[in-house]
Amino acid sequence: MPRKVILGFGISIDGYIARRNGAMDYLVIDKEGEALMADFFAKIDTTIMGRKTAAATAEMRESGEMPEMPGISNYVFSRRWKPGKRDGFEVVSGSLTAFVRKLKRRKGKDIYLGGGGELCRSFLQEDLVDELFIGVGPVLLGDGIPGFPGKFPQRDFKLTECKSYSNGSVALRYERMRTKTSR
Repeated sequence: MPRKVILGFGISIDGYIARRNGAMDYLVIDKEGEALMADFFAKIDTTIMGRKTAAATAEMRESGEMPEMPGISNYVFSRRWKPGKRDGFEVVSGSLTAFVRKLKRRKGKDIYLGGGGELCRSFLQEDLVDELFIGVGPVLLGDGIPGFPGKFPQRDFKLTECKSYSNGSVALRYERMRTKTSR
């Protein structure tokens, strides 16, 4: 089965992945959430993220909020950071499409695109997202960092899973619907 690029994040009902200051304190991870994430990451062997998400991830690892994930290759796309190894990540630059195609040709598990923002927009512009995995938390933030920043072409998806949890959260999984002209 070919590797998929899965864009995944937690989001508020009104579409924000974080507060303006980057805080994600509204996302409460309970035992159900931990099990869901363990299942998800068991099917992943590669992550791709932007510089800001990588910095936040490194901080969460240092503080013990996020465990180390052995066996997972972590890539950061950045125009500011110099390419090479850094804080458990490999910083890369250049053509996003060429890099993703190279990763997808390798044998392995799926590829997780973490975070939102500019990198998310670039993946959607280049039509590199095969699946969406979105956890919706039962909160309206009113302001923050949008999960899907605008300015990308319409992309059609089919709902493949919808699961509700005791804390009021919902996990949604969508598969990219492609026509011969959208490939």
